[in-house]
Amino acid sequence: MEPLTTSYPLKYSVPKARVFVVFLSMVLCTTILCLLQLRFFKPKIKDFYSFEVKDSRGRIISLEKYRGKATLVVNVASYCQYTDKNYIALQELHREFGPSHFTVLAFPCNQFGESEPNSSQEIESFAKGNYGVTFPVFHKIKILGSEADPAFKFLIDSSKKEPRWNFWKYLVSPEGKVVKFWRPKEPIESIKPEVTSLIRQIIMKKREDL
Repeated sequence: MEPLTTSYPLKYSVPKARVFVVFLSMVLCTTILCLLQLRFFKPKIKDFYSFEVKDSRGRIISLEKYRGKATLVVNVASYCQYTDKNYIALQELHREFGPSHFTVLAFPCNQFGESEPNSSQEIESFAKGNYGVTFPVFHKIKILGSEADPAFKFLIDSSKKEPRWNFWKYLVSPEGKVVKFWRPKEPIESIKPEVTSLIRQIIMKKREDL
């Protein structure tokens, strides 16, 4: 009489092997999906021109319209010891280099000495009426703290320099990157060479693309 043989180990090993294969397949699929997500769905890296802001009347404006230009972004104020000198200098820059390849972008702010108490439309009228500005004057914003405007926060984070008073200036490249910054007291003569250099690059690139 032949000895009895049991097949129980085989009966139990088959389901275990299947479970392991299924588990391994799930891990592999999850890994592939993660890799594809990293490859094809990377979050878009922000630049200055990828933001939206409000104009003096509260309408949404995309900064994308300024891409391809050199821009000088300034936090302005109407009742500051630097108001006259800076508004005159900014308009001079805009008149000399703009508007095809360069523009000044003014953002009123009341966080420094409460020197910009007026409404956005009043600020725009003040700048145009007293200094003849032809560059954009946007909606009044906050540039410090948790309520800081995202576009201006980008400038601060990129330059690692936070404004300490009115009329800080950030030069932004045609690609939306911060190139340099200046404090309120620094003369217009120190800004012109940098602006000229960027404009030269813009013109040369346009010639190469023809």
